[in-house]
Amino acid sequence: MQPSTVVVLDNGGGLIKAGLGGEMDPTAIIPNCLYRPLSSKKWLHPSTTTAAVSDPIDLTSAAVRRPIDRGYLINPDLQRDIWAHLLSSLFHRPNTGPAHSALLLTEPLFALPSIQRATDELVFEDLGFAALYVADSPSLAHLYEASRRPMGLASKAQCSLVVDCGFSFTHAAPVFQNFTLNYAAKRIDLGGKALTNYLKELVSYRSVNVMDETFVMDDVKEKLCFVSLDVSRDLQIARKPGKENLLRCTYVLPDGVTHTRGFVKDPDEAQRYLSLTDGDGDQTANLGSDHPHVTEKLEDRKKTDLTKNEFDLTNERFLVPEMIFHPADLGMNQAGLAECIVRAVNSCHPYLHPLLYEREKELRPLVPDDYRVKITAQEDPILGVWRGGSLLASSPDFEAMCVTKAEYEELGSARCRQRFFH
Repeated sequence: MQPSTVVVLDNGGGLIKAGLGGEMDPTAIIPNCLYRPLSSKKWLHPSTTTAAVSDPIDLTSAAVRRPIDRGYLINPDLQRDIWAHLLSSLFHRPNTGPAHSALLLTEPLFALPSIQRATDELVFEDLGFAALYVADSPSLAHLYEASRRPMGLASKAQCSLVVDCGFSFTHAAPVFQNFTLNYAAKRIDLGGKALTNYLKELVSYRSVNVMDETFVMDDVKEKLCFVSLDVSRDLQIARKPGKENLLRCTYVLPDGVTHTRGFVKDPDEAQRYLSLTDGDGDQTANLGSDHPHVTEKLEDRKKTDLTKNEFDLTNERFLVPEMIFHPADLGMNQAGLAECIVRAVNSCHPYLHPLLYEREKELRPLVPDDYRVKITAQEDPILGVWRGGSLLASSPDFEAMCVTKAEYEELGSARCRQRFFH
């Protein structure tokens, strides 16, 4: 039986993005975990509906179980439960389901054979999919970027270097003609989880104990942290008092009564730092004088009342993401992102070097002067890989690329996996 639909599943350590091939956006984006709030004795699945937004569960100090650790599958049984719950929300019509569908699944680079076998068993034996194709994130991100900008360098040269900052690690992976060059890919064992933990330590030391608030501090990181374009300048600004400190902002913790989710107290205040990239110091200084109401609020927030479950952030907003460029500051004996990119490029053929180099602050001193350095941000870093998978799933060649359930049963996992080798 030929698969009637293709399910695209971007299975990250932090988030799962799932939907049907050919669509622009996934149907569901949920955390890849089970959680147990303090108010419950059972482990709960993250909701796949929009109703959870209007009536959210209080996740304060919630316990978490994750099937993926350090980027790799460690609990296949838990992953099966999460996938089964998620897939039940995707198949509504009669004669639809895994038995009538193919699965396009993302898998981290350098996955061990034992993990690959466990994944294949999940897909074919437990869930019963009719066919499977396994792809890596860098190649799908390159595919979507090349299709989105047909006149861009990635499309014309069919070559790019993809930096994939995930939940547990960061990869710098060269992609050539839609295939990831595994021999040149470099990994840093630092991702969003480590950055959240570092932010928890800083806030707990300076303000209020949030060491058990994983979901809350993830929200703080995603809403308030940013990569500084000039760390020395921003450190000086963070030391300034009152209205001159464009980096200070306040986050309100959930109280479990009036609100079950934390929030930024003044979103306009949190965005003032954006003016730092628009001009010189004089232009930045003028912003405060044009907004007297913001100045008044800042003066009030100098007297933050910790009994109100809120705290201020200043230099934490950019020092936490800065760790990805300087892992040694967290005690990790690893190269930073800029050095990782250069090593990945140098592992490729010299003819590819000018194309792969196409943030300038860190890379420029490490790159030969006759190479141009250019960085392109994805339209949506969260959905870019999934959209690349959706594009691939809708291509006429996709069916021939898949391994069918019959082939898996006849040849086994190891033989079938050879079809995915790049």
